[in-house]
Amino acid sequence: MRAAVRLGLSLGLVAAISLLAYLGLCLPPAQASAQGGAEWPQIYLIQPMDGLDRPVHIGHANDGGARLFVVEQSGRIRIIKDGVLLSTPFLDISGRVSCCGERGLLSVAFPPGYASKGYFYVDYTDTAGDTVVARYHLTANPDVADPSSEEIVLTIDQPYSNHNGGQLAFGPDGYLYIGMGDGGSGGDPHNHAQNPNSLLGKLLRIDVETGNPLTYTIPATNPYTQTAGYRREIWALGLRNPWRFSFDRQTGDLYIADVGQSRREEVDFQPAAGAGGENYGWRILEGSLCYNPSSGCVPPVGYSAPVAEYDHSQGCSITGGMVYRGSLDQGMQGIYFYGDYCSGRIWGLKHDGTAWQTALLLDTDLAITTFGEDESGNLYVADYWNGRLYMLAETPPCPDFQSPPDVGIEDIQAIAGHWGLQTGDQGWDARFDRDRDGDVDVVDVARVAAAWGAGCN
Repeated sequence: MRAAVRLGLSLGLVAAISLLAYLGLCLPPAQASAQGGAEWPQIYLIQPMDGLDRPVHIGHANDGGARLFVVEQSGRIRIIKDGVLLSTPFLDISGRVSCCGERGLLSVAFPPGYASKGYFYVDYTDTAGDTVVARYHLTANPDVADPSSEEIVLTIDQPYSNHNGGQLAFGPDGYLYIGMGDGGSGGDPHNHAQNPNSLLGKLLRIDVETGNPLTYTIPATNPYTQTAGYRREIWALGLRNPWRFSFDRQTGDLYIADVGQSRREEVDFQPAAGAGGENYGWRILEGSLCYNPSSGCVPPVGYSAPVAEYDHSQGCSITGGMVYRGSLDQGMQGIYFYGDYCSGRIWGLKHDGTAWQTALLLDTDLAITTFGEDESGNLYVADYWNGRLYMLAETPPCPDFQSPPDVGIEDIQAIAGHWGLQTGDQGWDARFDRDRDGDVDVVDVARVAAAWGAGCN
């Protein structure tokens, strides 16, 4: 009986929306905050997805399958399909992987044209403690890979258990980029990051696709192919632990979040037109501060200073993110989102045409290990200890658009004024697209009506 009354109330409210929309009752768009002269969106964590074990990387195959691939540190890759976490892992190589701390299965990358190729790449720490980049093939089931199909592309000795890097990503040039930490311990005791004959403390660029090599070849346009004493795989150097880096899918610009030692966390940047060869300073500098020596340091040749940094009162381990290029959250467009594993804070970074601007956008209790995006450009963030993923969006989880304490007639009036709008329309406000399908329609209204009387904390 109560359910019938509630259903009738909801249907009545939905029917009333047409009249309210006709009367023009409307709530002004969400107000962006202004920090440092720039406008920033109000963001929320929505659509939590549970059931993961120590998630450390999120990706997609760009094959039209609308699947999210989530890397679990212990050695499995899981698939989220139509919002459901599949019970069978996409890949399970737990027996090959040394976990955990900063070791483990750390990332997955799908090559351009994956839909027709049926293979992909992973970065993991093997049982000897070394970094392995390997290729795996699918089975006849597109949701299951063959764990016995491994083809090792590259193995790199690791002197210590930390600072493994671990990120793989294909750039817009079709080459595979590999983030390598400085080998670990503390303070880079062997000076790997500045040693041009070491692959540690570097961003590497190799060709694993052209001509289907068994392992890899060196792109002719790598910066040190003709320089004596330099490993030809090196694209950039002077990194401590580039745990997460990403390319802007629209511009091709490269963002690198480099984990600091004890005083600074930094974001480094390379424009898409760059030819490589940047030196990001470690261990001479930590962020913009001298590290070794502690004062009077001289930046290395080719030095590229960070475009953003923060001290350890704000966090202790940066987690790089992505530039938002989705269509639904227009206030987030073009912003690079990044966070901190220790503090749970999430910042935004963008260039205003004159200078880089950054702002704290959300303070959470998450242990942020990674950000990721789906094929549509929606952004996600992972909470390591709770094994949970969230979507990052401008849509609040509770439809109380006006002042709390609960959902009421003001909120019905608010959504009425946006009835029929689609993403890109003038006046579009992502808060009212409750099902995030790109328009405000009866489904969105029904969801607000169903929450009538609910409180929003």
